[in-house]
Amino acid sequence: MRDQASPAETLRTALAGLLEDLPPKAAAQAVDRLIANYRGATPTGAPVLRDRADVSAYAAYRMPATFEAARSALDALAAAVPADWSPAGHTDIGGGTGAATWAVNATWPGERPVTVLDWAEPALALGREIAAANPELAPARWQRARIGAALDVPPAALVTVSYVLGELTGEDRAAVVDAAAAAATDAVVVVEPGTPDGYARVLAARERLLGAGFRVAAPCPHSDACPIVPGEDWCHFSVRVARSSLHRQVKGGSLAYEDEKFSYVAAVRPAAVAADPSPGRVVRKPQIRKGLVLLDLCDAGGALRRETVTKRHGALYREARDAAWGDAWPPAGA
Repeated sequence: MRDQASPAETLRTALAGLLEDLPPKAAAQAVDRLIANYRGATPTGAPVLRDRADVSAYAAYRMPATFEAARSALDALAAAVPADWSPAGHTDIGGGTGAATWAVNATWPGERPVTVLDWAEPALALGREIAAANPELAPARWQRARIGAALDVPPAALVTVSYVLGELTGEDRAAVVDAAAAAATDAVVVVEPGTPDGYARVLAARERLLGAGFRVAAPCPHSDACPIVPGEDWCHFSVRVARSSLHRQVKGGSLAYEDEKFSYVAAVRPAAVAADPSPGRVVRKPQIRKGLVLLDLCDAGGALRRETVTKRHGALYREARDAAWGDAWPPAGA
């Protein structure tokens, strides 16, 4: 039976003591290097997380944000599939310290077979250590593997590829997405930073998943070509994340939160699990004006459009005022 604490709360508690034995200067240096890789400044063919200092800094600094981004993507998948569906098993490619594994557990509670694949043994060791705080993650296997063309992915209902494609060469990215598609019996979820480059990687993954016979469940309300013109704009979303003490130490910020921008695609095998994508998706922060709300939408016809909702729309106007960037539109039952 689940403890009263949510997975998010349990994760925060587990992360709280990671930096006790790491000098502040070492933590800051590790974070600076990780930020450079996160922004795509250092293409790699090797693990970004090299030692205990790296993985401790990463887990404390980045894991809360990657957890929230992955959970948002998985929540959108959960909203598109039947309510009684949950993944019978989960494989997390490039899972590192396990953010996506925690996010799957937060979205669909309960024990299930889980395999976390990563090429950095220090990340796997720390992920295993953190996961000990959550009894439902006890069955997880933390397995070292080179994330690239020769990757062997254990079959599972759900395969996640979260915040790892940016570390790979183009050839390896394609191979990893293809391996995820071949291993997933039900669904694949790919999450990347919400930058133009991150969106481009998600878009390429989306195309390969469609080519493998999957259909998009979220965020797109269709499986047609993305209507956004590359180079002019990019599809991304935002989730609010509580700042850790390391965030405040490194950034010197006074706010207790920051907003994590991310891009993602969730795709399903139509023969295995039915998906009912939303009629539309809010793709920009809603603009609230006096007596009206402006919503920028991607719709089921594969087009971008703006919808104006006014007080005359009654209950729908109240829903629009509460709508957030990334929400389905119109809301269920509206």
